[in-house]
Amino acid sequence: MSGRRLKRLGFLTIGLFDEADPGRGHEDTLRVLELGERLGFDSAWVRHRHLQYGITSPVAVLAAATQRTSRIELGTAVTPLGWENPLRLAEDWATVDILSGGRFNPGVSTGPPMHYERVKDALYPDTAEIENLGHTRLRRLLSHIAGEPVTDFRGTEGIESYSDRVQPHSPGLRRRMWYGSGSLRSARWAGENALNLLTSSVVKAEKPDDGPGREDFAAIQLSHIRAFRATHPDGEAARVSQGLVVVPTDSADAAQRAKYAEYASQRLPRTRQPQGPARLLFAPDLVGPSEWIAERLRAHAAFREVEEVAFALPFTFAPEDYEQILTDIAGRLGPALGWRPAA
Repeated sequence: MSGRRLKRLGFLTIGLFDEADPGRGHEDTLRVLELGERLGFDSAWVRHRHLQYGITSPVAVLAAATQRTSRIELGTAVTPLGWENPLRLAEDWATVDILSGGRFNPGVSTGPPMHYERVKDALYPDTAEIENLGHTRLRRLLSHIAGEPVTDFRGTEGIESYSDRVQPHSPGLRRRMWYGSGSLRSARWAGENALNLLTSSVVKAEKPDDGPGREDFAAIQLSHIRAFRATHPDGEAARVSQGLVVVPTDSADAAQRAKYAEYASQRLPRTRQPQGPARLLFAPDLVGPSEWIAERLRAHAAFREVEEVAFALPFTFAPEDYEQILTDIAGRLGPALGWRPAA
């Protein structure tokens, strides 16, 4: 089937750690990012998890990663903005981008934090009821990243020098900002605001503008991509990254294959119909030989519309499993899809 050639290959990790030994888990994550660079991946992304045993501070982890890698792009997929102060986050993100030499790709989502009722008194003890957790908050962040003034004073006061915009300022960062979208409305908004689009293995079960109905994952995701590009200033050249869960088994041993099959089997029931009040539709995990996965992806209507992917690593696997999976993706699956590793 016709489609765009895969030009950029990335992966996503949650950075799982043991509460009793968090240092080891964070070191394992940094080593996975280093491995991705050695294997020729174009990008590596980390999840953002609060009050869980995954990466809670991507800024700190990726700042460390900038000093242990030199080429691979580093991103967040995604940072939930409801947990953040946009001005402070802009300072942190610009700093990471400067440290990386312009390799940072921050992804963000909007809306109330997960389990907001449980955490709002700790997060916003005095302002929880009046916090704007939607697109207005994101527009503030975009403005700060772009270098627009945040104060009316710039100059010297005594021996101190002051800027009227966020420092450091990283001029290219605004064009490398991504929006995590799972609905038609949010995809359009991302395009209208000249963000890049992160799609994943989850979408809202809604009727596409055209094509099959509400329970065809690929058709829904395709409609999001097309709506995004229709409203983006770059049109068909607007960047979209797809993030399905993909687990090649080419070099896996018998125990690994059994583990991977069990993982996918446990998650399969949720893909058969929309889940919960939000009617979220999940894509099935693709577990098997690289050629088999490549065939499934080439038949996926949304995959055929993208030129870059960030395949999601399963959250609960061991470092040696990630090494095997990433090695097979870079050495077998990627080339089967037309990708070539970076030098």
